[in-house]
Amino acid sequence: MVSPRTEGTPQGGPLSPLLSNILLDEWDRELEQRGPRFVRDADDCNVYVRSKAAGERVMTSLERWLTQHLRLRVNRDKSCVARPWTRKFLGDSVTWDRTARLRVAPAAVQRLKTKLRGLLSRGRGRRLADTVQDLNLATRGWVAYFRMADVKASFADVGKWLRRKLRCIMWRQWKRPRTRVRELRRRGLELARARASAFNGRGPWWNAGASHMHAAVPTAALRQLGLLSLLEEHQRRTCAS
Repeated sequence: MVSPRTEGTPQGGPLSPLLSNILLDEWDRELEQRGPRFVRDADDCNVYVRSKAAGERVMTSLERWLTQHLRLRVNRDKSCVARPWTRKFLGDSVTWDRTARLRVAPAAVQRLKTKLRGLLSRGRGRRLADTVQDLNLATRGWVAYFRMADVKASFADVGKWLRRKLRCIMWRQWKRPRTRVRELRRRGLELARARASAFNGRGPWWNAGASHMHAAVPTAALRQLGLLSLLEEHQRRTCAS
């Protein structure tokens, strides 16, 4: 659908950040004169002060300055005074330790999982290796974006979640209990354990996290299909940078 545009610039285009930096250059100079530490990317900006009272005061002052000098309106729904570790900036956050460390914000992890669910939902009727290739394209770019993160827990969490999702797809593809017995036996499980696992009456997600699927489809087997290790990829990119 094509519709006439009466104001603004296309989102994601190169012109938007250029105009933003031109307009907000005066804003950067004002913050530099006032002295607090701050970081800005396009229209996202964090200002760091020592106390909540100072944050409230600075917030009110800066909002008034933006309205009077640049005729801009602050989005109150996205703006607040809060601790740094409860907020995110460009998908990053920090830990609450005395020496803060950079980490991936939980909201960024959830956005990635939502994206990957779309790829995984198309994998039930495909070869698992093809699904793995699609997943690797998404996760490799995600790791590259967050390569400066110091906390590795998010990469381990996504990797563990992905492996369980892939085992869940395999369990669904086997469909019938007899097929599941055969596949579990083929992957090294004893007959009695394979039968008990295949006829347990539990759902695919439960079985994907159970010990029999971990034994039949270990991490090494998924790596042979080409599944990217997010932890190893993060370590590689950290060393390269």
